Amino acid sequence: MNFTERSKEIFHQEITELQKLADKIGPEMNEVVELIYSSKGKLVIMGVGKTGIIGHKISSSLASTGTPSIFVNASEAMHGDLGMVNKDDIVLLISNSGSSSEILNVVAPLKKIGCSLIAMTGNIKSALAKEVSLILNVSVSKEACPLGLAPTTSTTATLVMGDALTICLMERRGFKAENYALYHPGGALGRRLISQVKDEMFTDVPKVYETTPFRDIIYEVSKKRLGMTMVYDSNEQAIGIITDGDIRRAIQRFDEIKQLTAANFMTHGFKKIAQEELLTEALEMMDLNKITTLTVIDNADKVVGILSIHNIIDFRNLTH
Repeated sequence: MNFTERSKEIFHQEITELQKLADKIGPEMNEVVELIYSSKGKLVIMGVGKTGIIGHKISSSLASTGTPSIFVNASEAMHGDLGMVNKDDIVLLISNSGSSSEILNVVAPLKKIGCSLIAMTGNIKSALAKEVSLILNVSVSKEACPLGLAPTTSTTATLVMGDALTICLMERRGFKAENYALYHPGGALGRRLISQVKDEMFTDVPKVYETTPFRDIIYEVSKKRLGMTMVYDSNEQAIGIITDGDIRRAIQRFDEIKQLTAANFMTHGFKKIAQEELLTEALEMMDLNKITTLTVIDNADKVVGILSIHNIIDFRNLTH
């Protein structure tokens, strides 16, 4: 057997099932998001076995993105862990078949506690489905497992539905990078995002003048390795910026590039940020303006540094 091709077939099969599942999502998702968003309690996710593992991941994703959530193993719930649940909570019960005895056993106690119940199940006509107020349908036509026994496509579907729920709640809450940093202070990204601009900026500012010739501009941009240089006038006032993009456009636009000076093709004005601002603010400005560097100024509006996107997010060194 060619396992390379077989692996591709499995990927295609699961992707096809996910697309079918996406088409089944209806207004119930809006109701679930609003119910959880308006809740005064937390979201408790329960499952067992493979779905329990998926449930744990969903709960962790929710908790780290602004939705208070815990995972409780349904089996353990019947032996004391129900004490973690109170009447203001919402409980999301995960069961592909909707007939798992461990899941069904917790329904009556949960109702007695008085919390709201939601199901994520592959059988919307199951015993579980009849006991809850809202259902997230994760049904698939078949598993990727050739025997149809090992949970494969069904757990993938559950995971993706959990991702959809997580992201919808993030957007409903207006969850931003600074919020993420607050919940991830131990990671490199978290440490960076709660830092100030002055903590990460380059202080060796690339600098040319209006009269600086094209060749020397190229040298300064290359030497400082920031993909840009500030442009100053004769009074030592920063008046513009030249980026790699400006240089490429100048080469295409002008025939005699050797005769060019900074004044001929610089961008007048530039995006700037105060050195005391948080990196989250800088990241938002970069994203809004679709740029990768910001000019940093002090209280006197003097340029004191350059902040690059790579100062904020160095993908090689991030740990979570």
